[in-house]
Amino acid sequence: MKKIIKKTKKAFTLIEMVIVLFIISLLLLVMIPNLGAQKNNASTKSEEAFKTTLQTQVDMYDSDTDNSNGNSVPNWTALKLKGYISDKQFKRIGDNYEITKVDDKDKGLSFEVKSVKKATTTSK
Repeated sequence: MKKIIKKTKKAFTLIEMVIVLFIISLLLLVMIPNLGAQKNNASTKSEEAFKTTLQTQVDMYDSDTDNSNGNSVPNWTALKLKGYISDKQFKRIGDNYEITKVDDKDKGLSFEVKSVKKATTTSK
């Protein structure tokens, strides 16, 4: 006699699917806030690195030019024209950064790059 083997379809039950969807939604709830925080952290680090680069370029400009009397503060246009900053950097600087003169008794005259925070307005 031949035995007839009945093949049964195997599939997930509704309960199993609901459990999987619940676990996925929990993981998303944990990950989404962290992604926003990581984006803000990366943006902050990028701005700090850019400011450090600008400070280095201002220091190079200051050491290469004769500014012994300390009357003139370098500006971004002068740095761009003399090749210390690129066009891309110049566009990114915009009104976001300024160069200020620092007269320290121990270190002498130097220049510092500072971020200029723009005031944000909200409209309703």
